[in-house]
Amino acid sequence: MLPEPPLLLITDRTLARGDLTQVAIGACAGGCRWISLREKDLPAAEQIALFAHLREATRAFRPRLTLHGPAELALAAGADGVHLPGGGNAEEARALLGPDVLVGLSVHTLAEAEAADGASLDYINASPVFLTSSKPGYGPALGVAGLAGFVAASPVPVIALAGIAPANARSCRDAGAAGIAVMGSVMRAEDPAAEFSALLAAWGGKDPASASPEPDGALPARAKS
Repeated sequence: MLPEPPLLLITDRTLARGDLTQVAIGACAGGCRWISLREKDLPAAEQIALFAHLREATRAFRPRLTLHGPAELALAAGADGVHLPGGGNAEEARALLGPDVLVGLSVHTLAEAEAADGASLDYINASPVFLTSSKPGYGPALGVAGLAGFVAASPVPVIALAGIAPANARSCRDAGAAGIAVMGSVMRAEDPAAEFSALLAAWGGKDPASASPEPDGALPARAKS
């Protein structure tokens, strides 16, 4: 169910160098095929409008577009999935959104990873893997060994988040992570395309020029248990 490549760009317009959609377009040009809108300070109607603008702006690249927040908002926006905050109810989100969208969850402890709903979730985000200036105060950092512990504990794929850069992306994969999530490094980059391309190369992904993106919003059918 995870997009290919499994590199998630999480938005933060307050960190973006210039217009958020231009940053997203640049990241897509660098190989990004999975973006999640995370603008929780905006009213719901403004999030939905921004999501629609992001969808249209990146349409040529056909990325999977998900939304950080409640499942009801993801449904209203027509998102390809939802990323729930810690403690979010994945079973309810899956029931509301159906079998063919992405459902993810933020976790910060091994106990939360072990308790992840394997029947309803497609992935969890484990953080903070490394120290990050984008979201300070979420320490201590797990490190590569800690990330490997989350991978071993979780019944679903683990996406590594926080402080991810080209220099350490491969170590996350070697620790067993199914993918990585980035925010500040791409949002603040002078050249988002080059930054994302470097992350993709470090992860070991395909050249974006050779990638064959899915049609808009298309998701493979979720396997029935």
